[in-house]
Amino acid sequence: MGYLALGLMVAFGVFCIGVRTWMHVRQTGRSPFLSGGASGKLAMVAYTVLFSIAVLGDLSGALPRLVHSTPLGIVGAAVAVGGIAMTMYAQVAMGESWRIGIDPDEHTALVTTGPYRHVRNPIYTAMFAFAIGVALVVPNVVAIAGAIVQVLAIEFVVRRVEEPYLRQHHGDAFETWSKRTGRFVPRLQQT
Repeated sequence: MGYLALGLMVAFGVFCIGVRTWMHVRQTGRSPFLSGGASGKLAMVAYTVLFSIAVLGDLSGALPRLVHSTPLGIVGAAVAVGGIAMTMYAQVAMGESWRIGIDPDEHTALVTTGPYRHVRNPIYTAMFAFAIGVALVVPNVVAIAGAIVQVLAIEFVVRRVEEPYLRQHHGDAFETWSKRTGRFVPRLQQT
């Protein structure tokens, strides 16, 4: 299962970072990596390191699994693959507005269609699914810690950096959209 988890991590990097960056540069002529957003980049590095340690620890036998279950690993792999697919779908749905980091002077369109019609941060929701999937494939303490760090780091970045930026640049349009959509999961409609 450790090699499966390693393959999933490589696939996420290739498709959700590499291919998507290449697509963005072809579409816009500029890199999606902005100079702002150091906290988001630091968070990405932190949980990437934790997941790398978790997978390498599993492969070497240095980190014992909390559960030994092939069916759990298969479910985890399916969840992780779904997370990769949904991450790419949500990234593509952002079109030219997709970026990594914040440039306070940049004014991108507020995307409220596709998966953004229901959830404000579907990329992050999909990344949560990917992290949970990997943690199910190699269920050790470090993988679980990596998933928890990812959730906490993204929660911080969204609340302290991204949403204030969107609120400042899109005003009432952001407020209206945020009232009808969930941050990471769709809101239940009240009847």
